[in-house]
Amino acid sequence: MKKKIKWICERLKSGRFKQLWIQTVWIYSYVRMYWKEIVFYTGTGLLGTIIGLVSSLLSKDLVDLITGHQASRLVMTFVWYIAFSAGNICVTQLLNYLSNMISLKVDQEMKADIFQKMLTTRLEPLMAYHTGDLLTRWSSDVSVISSGVLNWIPNLIIYTAKFITSFAVVFYYDVTFALLALIGIPVSIVMSKTLLSKMQANNKQSAAMNAKMSGFHQETFSNIQAIKAFDLIPLYVCRLQELQKDYFSMKKKFQKLSAMTSIMMSFVGIVVSYSCYALGIYRVFTGAITYGTMTLFLSLSGSLTSTLNALIAMVPTAVSITTSAGRLMDILDMPHEDFSERKQAEVFYKKNKRAGIGVCMENVSYAYHTGKKVLTDVDFWAEPGQLTGLVGASGGGKTTMLRLLLSLLEPQQGTMKLYAGDAGQDGNSQFQKDSQTLPLSPATRQLYAYVPQGNAMFSGTIADNMRSVKPDATDKEIIDCLKKACAWEFIGQLPDTIYEKIGERGNNFSEGQAQRLSIARALLKNAPVLLLDEATSALDIETEKQVLKNIMEDSLPRTCIVTTHRPTALKLCKNVYAIQDTRCRQLLPEEIQKIIRDF
Repeated sequence: MKKKIKWICERLKSGRFKQLWIQTVWIYSYVRMYWKEIVFYTGTGLLGTIIGLVSSLLSKDLVDLITGHQASRLVMTFVWYIAFSAGNICVTQLLNYLSNMISLKVDQEMKADIFQKMLTTRLEPLMAYHTGDLLTRWSSDVSVISSGVLNWIPNLIIYTAKFITSFAVVFYYDVTFALLALIGIPVSIVMSKTLLSKMQANNKQSAAMNAKMSGFHQETFSNIQAIKAFDLIPLYVCRLQELQKDYFSMKKKFQKLSAMTSIMMSFVGIVVSYSCYALGIYRVFTGAITYGTMTLFLSLSGSLTSTLNALIAMVPTAVSITTSAGRLMDILDMPHEDFSERKQAEVFYKKNKRAGIGVCMENVSYAYHTGKKVLTDVDFWAEPGQLTGLVGASGGGKTTMLRLLLSLLEPQQGTMKLYAGDAGQDGNSQFQKDSQTLPLSPATRQLYAYVPQGNAMFSGTIADNMRSVKPDATDKEIIDCLKKACAWEFIGQLPDTIYEKIGERGNNFSEGQAQRLSIARALLKNAPVLLLDEATSALDIETEKQVLKNIMEDSLPRTCIVTTHRPTALKLCKNVYAIQDTRCRQLLPEEIQKIIRDF
């Protein structure tokens, strides 16, 4: 016996049981948050069970009174029955309304909570997932869990109470009838066990396929211009049909099993129902029970069967909930960004705002999780009030360096710090005073303004985009920044100027216009460190030169780092660093001139 218990414990601690236990504990964290709502759901469900039971008993009395010709009590009982039914309708609708509102509230709150957790997950592990997959996990899986959190425990209690009370009433009136109503239990258990094993595999396959299709749709519509331009419409239609074919095939297999199971369960239900009818008719003819009692038996025997099936169906529902929990835990269990030092970053900026804030990297090495080495022993220094250039081959690590500075990625070795402008201008002397430095972290991201490669505009108005980095910005401040970025020359010509609508990803502007809008937004943030990742690549030479001059002539002692190959930017740079073969070094003046000549 001890060996058997030990074996069971080992099974629980490993494999599928362990995974289910971990997922259940994770779901319980949300159950605790919404215990009041769960109690409300349970209470309303139990009230419905009581109402249903009373309705059955009133129906029994009505039938008995009619068949017994007891007119004196018939009218009063009928009035009570009508009043009770009318009240039941009102109460049911009110409870349904409240339940739906609570369900919507919980779903939205859980989605907001998990949305925030997904956004604060470290970037690199998150990049392994397709955006369509992330969207499916956030929308579909969270809805499955929010519904499960509110409904599963209440339904377990409600159905159990309904089964027990119905069985008790039937058992009270006739033991044989009660036992007959339970004939279908063994068959239901066997059928549900068969369905359960298939359900687990189907849930995972279905979730994966939904994510795949969502990703395909999202990627297709995001790149619809390129698809049209390359005449790829037939190809993408064919790909969609292939995905639909795979999805249909997967669903077909499960639906076959489900249909066969349903047929078996239905036949069992028919056998039980007709047996109850036959027994009821026989008992009435022999005078053992009244017509009203037979009506009660038939009503409650159906309730027993349906309630039992509902209880059994809760098992695959639980599997579906835990499957969704596991898919979300895959994301949420990844390392998260730490913003606990936001206050320190704010204090550091206020203290050193006038002097300016520089950036330094010492002996920094970084390799992606795939093992690809990108940077080795990098030393890099960008000073306040200066434009620092970063050059190198495409894919050589320039963007990775900017991501490291933004703490979007974490180096495997080395230190990265912000330093006060008056802490020293000779190499690493800025690290002589701890009070004048601040280690880089996600919390220091607030001290950066960033213009990434490509179009980074959001849908909404131009003003909405600008105010995303400074919500209290005035129209004048926005226009001033647009002028510095040489964007006002075309924004000022629009009918609604800064309140002109921007399409998705800024698709109603050219690439050069979108770059200037992105630069204007970064300038509006007025951050001490500005990162420009090929941010002027689509501008003509004169516009690029003017934009960079406007940036550096600003009264703010801004540290500006630009990745570029263009002579215009390099001519304005005080220092230029080059990345080659994962190494980074500062270029000599003659090397910079050679790059400019060879462009």
